[in-house]
Amino acid sequence: MQNKTSQYFTATRIAVIAMFATIAGVLYVFGFPMGFAFPSWLELNFSDIPALIGTFALGPVSGGIIVFVKVLIKLIIKGTTTVFIGDFADLIIGLAFVVPAGIIYKKHRTFKGALLGMGIGSLCSVALSIIANWLVLIPYYLQVSFGGNWDILLDPMRALFGDGVTEDTFYTYYLWISVLPFNIMRCLIAILITLPVYKRISLLINRMNEKFMPKACVSGDGGEVSAECAAAVRKRLIIRIAVCAAVVLLLVGGVLLRYFLS
Repeated sequence: MQNKTSQYFTATRIAVIAMFATIAGVLYVFGFPMGFAFPSWLELNFSDIPALIGTFALGPVSGGIIVFVKVLIKLIIKGTTTVFIGDFADLIIGLAFVVPAGIIYKKHRTFKGALLGMGIGSLCSVALSIIANWLVLIPYYLQVSFGGNWDILLDPMRALFGDGVTEDTFYTYYLWISVLPFNIMRCLIAILITLPVYKRISLLINRMNEKFMPKACVSGDGGEVSAECAAAVRKRLIIRIAVCAAVVLLLVGGVLLRYFLS
C-alpha cells in the first residue's frame, strides 16, 4: 500500500500538480463577470483548462487535488465575497467536471475516451451546478449574507430579464437562463482548448516520470524487496505527505487569517 502510494506521488508528480494548481489558481483569480448576459456573481475564468489537462496527464486524484489547491490559492490572493459559498460552489462543480473525466480517460486512453470523459464530466458538472444552486447555495447564501432579503438577488436579475423576475420565478430565470448556459459555456471552452494540447503535455510528463522515477527495490533473482529500500521508500513517502500537509495547512491558515482580518 505504502509502496504504491509512494510510486504514485513521485517528486515529479507532486511538482507537476503544484505547477498546474498554480496556473489554475492564477487564472481563477482573474475571473471576470459577463454582466451583459449573466448576473455579476457568475464570473467566467479559465482555471478549468489546466485542471483538466492535469487530470488527463496525471489522473483523477491529481486532478481533484489541482482543483482543491486552486481554490485555496484564489482565497489567499483575493479572499471571498460570498462567505465561502461561491468558492465552495466552484470547488464541487470543478471536481464534478474533472474527476469523472479523469476516471473515464484512465480506462480509455484514446481520443474518443477523452471526448467521452469530458462529455460525462460536463454533464455531471452542469447537473450539479443546477441542483446545488437550487437546494443549497442560493438558499444558504440568501439567509447568511442578506438575512433573507430577496431584493439583493432580484435587482440584478431584473436588470437582465425584466420585471417578470420575482421570488416565485427567480429559480426559473436563474437556473435555466443563467446557471445552465453559463456552465455549458464554461465546460465547452475548457474542452475546446484542452483537446489540442493534452496529449503532448501527457507524453512530456510521462517522459519526466520515467527519467526521475526511482529504481525498483528488488534484490537478487528472488524478486524480493530489500528492507533498506522499503524503509527508504517509506521515509520518502512520509516526507512528501508531511510537506504536502504543511503546504495545505499554510494555505488554509492564510485563507482563514485573511478572512478574519478583512
